[in-house]
Amino acid sequence: MCRVSSGGLAAEFRLGLAGRFGFHWNGPPPQRGVGRVGGSMRLFRMMAASALALAWATLAVAQEQAWVQIESYPSEETARARAAAYAGEFPNVQVLAGQGWHAIVLGPYAPDEAAGALADLRRSGRVPRDAFVTDGADFAMTPAETEVTAEPVADPAAAPGAEVADETPNEARASEAALSKEERMALQEALQWYGFYSARIDGSFGAGTRASMSAWQEANGFEPTGVLTSRQRATLVANHTADLAEFGFETVTEAEAGIEITLPLALVQFDHYEPPFVHFGEKDGSGLRIMLISEPGGAEALAGLYDILQTLEVMPETGPRERGEKSFTIEGVSAKVHSLAYAETRDGMVKGYLVVWNPADAARMERILPAVQSSFRPVGAKALDPGLVPMDDTARAGMLSGLALRQPARVATGFYVDDKGHVATALANVAGCAKVTLGLETEARILAQSDQGGIALLAPAAPMAPAAIARLSNATPQPGAEIQVSGYSYGARLPAPVLTFGNLDAAEGLMGEPGFARLAAPLMAGDMGGPVLDASGAVLGVTIPVPEGSARQLPSGLALAADAASLGQLMQGAGLPPTASGGADQPLSPDDLAALSTAITVQVACWAD
Repeated sequence: MCRVSSGGLAAEFRLGLAGRFGFHWNGPPPQRGVGRVGGSMRLFRMMAASALALAWATLAVAQEQAWVQIESYPSEETARARAAAYAGEFPNVQVLAGQGWHAIVLGPYAPDEAAGALADLRRSGRVPRDAFVTDGADFAMTPAETEVTAEPVADPAAAPGAEVADETPNEARASEAALSKEERMALQEALQWYGFYSARIDGSFGAGTRASMSAWQEANGFEPTGVLTSRQRATLVANHTADLAEFGFETVTEAEAGIEITLPLALVQFDHYEPPFVHFGEKDGSGLRIMLISEPGGAEALAGLYDILQTLEVMPETGPRERGEKSFTIEGVSAKVHSLAYAETRDGMVKGYLVVWNPADAARMERILPAVQSSFRPVGAKALDPGLVPMDDTARAGMLSGLALRQPARVATGFYVDDKGHVATALANVAGCAKVTLGLETEARILAQSDQGGIALLAPAAPMAPAAIARLSNATPQPGAEIQVSGYSYGARLPAPVLTFGNLDAAEGLMGEPGFARLAAPLMAGDMGGPVLDASGAVLGVTIPVPEGSARQLPSGLALAADAASLGQLMQGAGLPPTASGGADQPLSPDDLAALSTAITVQVACWAD
């Protein structure tokens, strides 16, 4: 079970290039695509590697303090005005001067705390995205420069986030011409990382690269010239470097699963294999989980996986679904969980991934998902061995490879009353449910209900064709008569209803009221809503729980039912003519009675969300 990874970054910092040119983020975040990451995942070319080494060296010589640099300007007056605007939000704003520049910084911090402070500030959107950590080696600080007070911002251009003058297009072309091939490739990799470039990383700035530069400029509020200025180039590469460092992106090759993919290993870590998944659990409370999917099979296995994934708790029912002949994408969205699954079949194997995160981390995931999606690649001729943990009915009923299946709040009983699939059940079974299903899949709605009788009629979302329907008895049963109740006594734990035998105790309710019957039968909560059958299979009533708050309770071994007449009246009012029994039907054999009860009885599931 070998996992090979490469290209990891273990620190979080921001390169000094962007801030020292005085650039800051202005405009909406870039629109990210799903183009293949390619070279950027392998990871940096010479320019990025050199810059990274330089940044590490700068941090290494830091003595006792570090700062988060957020902007810098040639003009001290401009820098101090901008710092005053920031001081309204931050109490630790300072201005450092050196080498003809005036930097606006937050701090000081202990060197080992500065990277974490930068990450927190950047994730909250309180500082420009090109902010970075500096040890202040290129600047000097005087006591007067540490005192920055907040001032009203009268000119929008003086507010944090506004743009300062940059190179002209001719100057940008001239500075671009001096770039090495490695520096040009680093720019293409950064553009590709943010979803603007999807062609080959070759260092050649053709029409595709120019178009991607224009798109990046336009997305970030700049004039779309197709030629990046020095500040724009520096910021693009620095942001790319910092993103990789922040999330710890590494190219992971899972030899057991036959998958290569880039994962944010600062946020997730390998947990275990459990076919068809390779589990990467959350790291340090990140709230992010990633499962790689790998199993043998073709179109049939793909279709089965598509159905199964939608039963998991981590896959909310709302969200877009797209299913093709050879691949599918499922997105689930709720207030608590957001998830994305992708799988494809190729060469007799199904491979893909499932990403699960907290919706509150949407901004962070905009930067993570494109890397995961675009880098996914099946490799080799191997899939996870399904023999380790077979994905059988037992797994479906409880846990699927370590992931809990979505479960209803409660499961009880109902029975078919006509050939369109309408179902009678106890009103308590469906009261307060966000969703009701017949079985665990077919959605239904309450068509009619009797608060007094405690029963309800359900209409399936689409017409059904039950194998048999209930016949309502016209006779008044006598106390002591034998009865059978068909019900899912154990909820969803058993796949078929259970017959419970007993006797009619009285043809009246708890206080002698008509329309009910008392049963001497050891019923369970799952039996509620089930049909009460006589020896011929005719329905005598519907089992219901004792109403909450009732002044009277039944002794142990007794149960309550709404009688067949009450059910018939509810059906007539809903426009569903009941089917009556013959009144003199012959008793059924035990086998025939069991077959009839199984045919007419159905699970009724109540879902909380």
